Amino acid sequence: MARLAPVFINKLKLDNFRNYTSLSCEFDQRHIVLTGNNGAGKTNLIEAVSFLSPGRGLRRVNYTSVGTTGTDGAWSIFAELEGAAGPVSVGTGLHRTALGVEIHRKLRINSVQTQSSEELLDHLRMMWLVPSMDGLFTGPASDRRRYLDRLVLAIDPAHARRVSNFEKSMRSRNKLLSEDKPDFVWLDAVENQMAEHGIAIASARVEVISLLSSLIIKTNDVSSPFPDAQIQLDGLLETLIPDAAASDLEFRYASILRDSRRLDATARRTLQGPHRTDMKVHHQPKSMEAALCSTGEQKALLIGLTLAHARLIGELHGFAPVLLLDEIAAHLDSKRRQALFDIVDDLGCQAWMTGTDRALFDALGQRANYFEIDEGQMISSDG
Repeated sequence: MARLAPVFINKLKLDNFRNYTSLSCEFDQRHIVLTGNNGAGKTNLIEAVSFLSPGRGLRRVNYTSVGTTGTDGAWSIFAELEGAAGPVSVGTGLHRTALGVEIHRKLRINSVQTQSSEELLDHLRMMWLVPSMDGLFTGPASDRRRYLDRLVLAIDPAHARRVSNFEKSMRSRNKLLSEDKPDFVWLDAVENQMAEHGIAIASARVEVISLLSSLIIKTNDVSSPFPDAQIQLDGLLETLIPDAAASDLEFRYASILRDSRRLDATARRTLQGPHRTDMKVHHQPKSMEAALCSTGEQKALLIGLTLAHARLIGELHGFAPVLLLDEIAAHLDSKRRQALFDIVDDLGCQAWMTGTDRALFDALGQRANYFEIDEGQMISSDG
């Protein structure tokens, strides 16, 4: 694989974020390994890094909940990085005002306030794996759908806006259907909006999964400890995408919504649409549903899928994503740890990895910066 343009964080400053009252650290483009006891703040630190991408971070929390306990709730993150378009600074957080602390985070890129967090994707893309995702294949469809949309967002920056617009329109429709005498003209208009956004969401998902599946086939390595995944989308709209033009599909989905008004009103929710899609994953070498695989096989499958997606980002955009891998080595044997580190290194990305035991990362050698985390302090442990 050709070496990609380097994208990496080289400076990070936190103020009143979780258990970090004040933190300032600098790095080079090597991987970052954070070790320390449980509860020391390792995940808090990579959560802060995850706020350098659109959304509510890897924990999906309300912004008002991440300020340091005992403070007024204001917090800030500042980072300098070598981005896809060159050096860039990013600042975000909840600010204090004369009326109190804001509830919506502000974002500045090169000291200029931005109107949309999508602009972050011009500079870096980011993916993460955290322990709560270990049950992705056996948990609710909403978890897999969220993972799917994160895959799409890292390729297509407009995806989050489409999803947000669809959900907003759907809430309006649900509210109208709850009324005794809904305005049918307005209901038609809202359903047309849902159809437009819904087909765009489904089309983006189908395209990204098609690209990812093709790459997995092309780069197949039977000796890899991370098995190839076979992915299928199980959703009404996604199954219709290959068969018709977008305008025809929008009309068809709008008709489905219109015909299901009575049923949806009874259910008090919209029962058909991209918000109901599931992502079905199979362990390709075993021809087995991921949900039926062992816990270890599921973990390896998820890692392999995420690494393949990281490679796809590099092929499409010319730069690798930043990877956040929380407790990634804890349940991998030495062979899989070595393979993981080698693959991540080959991707040309900067990976942030956490663990309780420094020895788990020995195979990385000089390819990483090492830090010990202890009660809101970050101490270099290189050497």
